[in-house]
Amino acid sequence: MSEAAFWAVLLGVLGAIIGSFVAALVTRWPDGRSVMQGRSACDGCGRTLRAVELVPLLSALVLRGWCKGCGVAISPVHWRIELAGLVIGLAAGFVAPGVVGIAGAVFGWLLLALASLDLVVFWLPDRLTMLLAATGLVSAALGIDPPLPGRLVGGLAGFGMLWLVAFGYRHLRGRDGMGGGDPKLFGAIGLWLGWQMLPAVLLIASMIGLGVVLAAHLKGRSMAADTALPFGALLAIAAYPAWLFMIGLTP
Repeated sequence: MSEAAFWAVLLGVLGAIIGSFVAALVTRWPDGRSVMQGRSACDGCGRTLRAVELVPLLSALVLRGWCKGCGVAISPVHWRIELAGLVIGLAAGFVAPGVVGIAGAVFGWLLLALASLDLVVFWLPDRLTMLLAATGLVSAALGIDPPLPGRLVGGLAGFGMLWLVAFGYRHLRGRDGMGGGDPKLFGAIGLWLGWQMLPAVLLIASMIGLGVVLAAHLKGRSMAADTALPFGALLAIAAYPAWLFMIGLTP
């Protein structure tokens, strides 16, 4: 087995496990429930799940999306996030075997948690965003590209850019057009990618958003000008491919 394949498999399996934790985070944290305490249970009947029912992805496949006890459908959020965690790990291990791949996988898994929370409940917790920012600085300290000066400029530029957009919109329209967590998230992304990649991330996120609006229109579900979109999730979705592209081009 090649080094790239080894790291891809290792981080992929780890990603599925972490994805299971992220899924629990998404379903419990917004309700004020502890993620670290308490046994996993069926959302329908409250039955405590056995270990064999908690294997990432495989359990969902075997149970076919239904609780074995009460027959209630299990939310697809769980296996979708687990699959995303696996794909993030696979990609990081393949593109950058070793320490760089581990760092990139951490970046992707934190983005996954933030994107999932924003998609489900329109929430970007400051604690997760600060953790994303802190790990970006740690990766710079480990000598991983881009260098620290570019990251610091990226952090300031990312936050400042969206803060100014939000401020201008509020001044012109008299209401908020962007959540307060979006500038913080973009700043944290800048601490990972540096300032050079931020325009690409913003462009990709905007294109995804336009695609969502177009798809809704084609399905006959028109969206008003004030319809909320989880822009933080779009930024997170765009940022990870940008990291893969950046690292793939680094000699």
